[in-house]
Amino acid sequence: MSMILPRIQSPADLHSLSDEELVQLAQEMRDELIRVLRIRPAHFASNLGVVELCLALHLTFDFSKDRLIWDTGHQVYPHKLITGRYERFETIRTRGGLMGYPNPNESPYDLFMTGHAGCATSCILGLKVGDELLGRGDRYAVAVVGDGALPSGIVFEALNNAGGLKKNVLVILNDNKMSICPRVGGLAAYLDRTRLTSFYQGTKRHVQSVLSHIPIVGEMASQALTQIRDGLKASITGGMLFEELGFRYIGPVDGHDLPTLRRWLRDVKDQQGPILLHVLTEKGHGVPQASEDPVTFHTPPVFEKVGPQRTIVALKKGGGKAYTNAVSSAIYDAMKRDTKVAVITAAMCQGNKLEKVRSDMSDRFFDTGICESHAVAFAAGLAKAGMRPIAAIYSTFLQRAFDQIFQEVALQNLPVTFCLDRAGLTGPDGPTHHGVFDTAYLRMFPNFTVMAPGDELDIEPMLNFALRHDGPVSLRYPKANLQRVPREPAPLEWGQAEVYEWGTDAVLIAYGTLFTNCVKAAELLRDSGIDVAVINARFAKPIDRTTLLRAVENFPVVVTVEEGALAGGFGSALLEAANEAGLETAHILRLGIPDRFIDHGEREELLQELGLDPQSIAEAVRAQLEQRSDCRLPLAH
Repeated sequence: MSMILPRIQSPADLHSLSDEELVQLAQEMRDELIRVLRIRPAHFASNLGVVELCLALHLTFDFSKDRLIWDTGHQVYPHKLITGRYERFETIRTRGGLMGYPNPNESPYDLFMTGHAGCATSCILGLKVGDELLGRGDRYAVAVVGDGALPSGIVFEALNNAGGLKKNVLVILNDNKMSICPRVGGLAAYLDRTRLTSFYQGTKRHVQSVLSHIPIVGEMASQALTQIRDGLKASITGGMLFEELGFRYIGPVDGHDLPTLRRWLRDVKDQQGPILLHVLTEKGHGVPQASEDPVTFHTPPVFEKVGPQRTIVALKKGGGKAYTNAVSSAIYDAMKRDTKVAVITAAMCQGNKLEKVRSDMSDRFFDTGICESHAVAFAAGLAKAGMRPIAAIYSTFLQRAFDQIFQEVALQNLPVTFCLDRAGLTGPDGPTHHGVFDTAYLRMFPNFTVMAPGDELDIEPMLNFALRHDGPVSLRYPKANLQRVPREPAPLEWGQAEVYEWGTDAVLIAYGTLFTNCVKAAELLRDSGIDVAVINARFAKPIDRTTLLRAVENFPVVVTVEEGALAGGFGSALLEAANEAGLETAHILRLGIPDRFIDHGEREELLQELGLDPQSIAEAVRAQLEQRSDCRLPLAH
């Protein structure tokens, strides 16, 4: 049997395929996902679940001019396979290769770079209104939103607005009973009940027919029968929540039955007003282990062996212990010691390695779903009541709660501890997920303490300090394996740096876990006769003015190193402090993330590209010393 997928250069090629060939194409698309997972980790279960939905959408609409946005874009791989990117597909999530999320720079079929959940409905409504205002009202507008993203506040803001505007937008609810972890909350229970009404469409037509023949006599009878009609519809049919928001609800529909999906999409295509099509899919569909364990197979390790019928025989074993593991262990120990400590996560229990907390201390573990704004305000309420809440949220996702950090936490000076996982470069996930802005935007808030461990030895002392401190504290750490600088660490005190070693020629001041790279860079420089001091800054706010300004005064070259944005980051904090003290700052060099979005690639590749690996740091120090005419620099061996 000849391969079909390599022949699909654009969605237009799908229309020449028979029903049998479309089934074969769906199988080939799943096989291609498996093939890539034998090369590198990538998003898997979510993509397996939308193959038929993707094909049905591209067969029904012409997205070379119509509008399509995939919300939480990690399920966009099938879409990439049939929009001209098959030949480059094996490059996905590699430096210079395809991005693991929609990317307008790759294809006109990708409209937004969607890496955060919940915004597709707002954007598609804006596109529809904009197209109408610009004379392009014939363009269809479709957003695919997952049930895990559905509870996000912005989704309901958009649904409410779309229902009021009565625009022709189609929102497809991709309901697979999952976020990355199992979905939570009252809305999840509502969708579970709606799933049970699989007979919805036929029953609805029957109910409408029966009700239309009920005689109405008198005003009171009319009112009573109206209430009966509404109650009967609500009890028998699903989707009343969406109907009340102004959407016509249709479904649930089997998301793996391609002919049925196509029929429903054709039916709703030209209907007027906002429509919500509820599609039931299975995360991991087509691969037994992935459908049985979609949490593990969301972004699984590389497949070492694949058996018949797409069974996964073996997964590559994971690497060493990560910073995430060390923080989660410290959180667990703190909760064991103190019953006032609680932890909140926003649909990232697995990502934050909090499963043991969830199982052993479930009364103080709270998963809010993909609702970061609520999670932070909820933490503020816990703190006000006398608890010591920990908000364990990825750095990039905490940005979604900016106003709650300001209003509900910082302004009230409440003791909320923010554990910011994935701070810095997150590697293959790319610019939507790099957590590089938290230092800059958190340190500007009054009352905040902003800190970062230099290595593994700082983690537990920092968390324990944060839980004792009377005010908000942030603690950032990367998606990386643990490292440790051999030493007896200095006691952790508020706003005080740790001097690892002093020197005479230059000083490296590290904020965060690049401290280990600075120690290695100092060793390289020392081998060539350059005596370099190394300081583990620990705090970006309050900055250790005594230690760090002494370094600024005494060293001819000062280099700050951070895995965060230079604009407003730790290096900027040092420049501000030096300026306020009236010190010269021309000899201060800041190394970090420049003022641009960083593409995807392996973390070590990106660190090297940005000059943050040990060799590059050493070269930067040497270059600075060579520029100082008053420095006598020993020749390198």
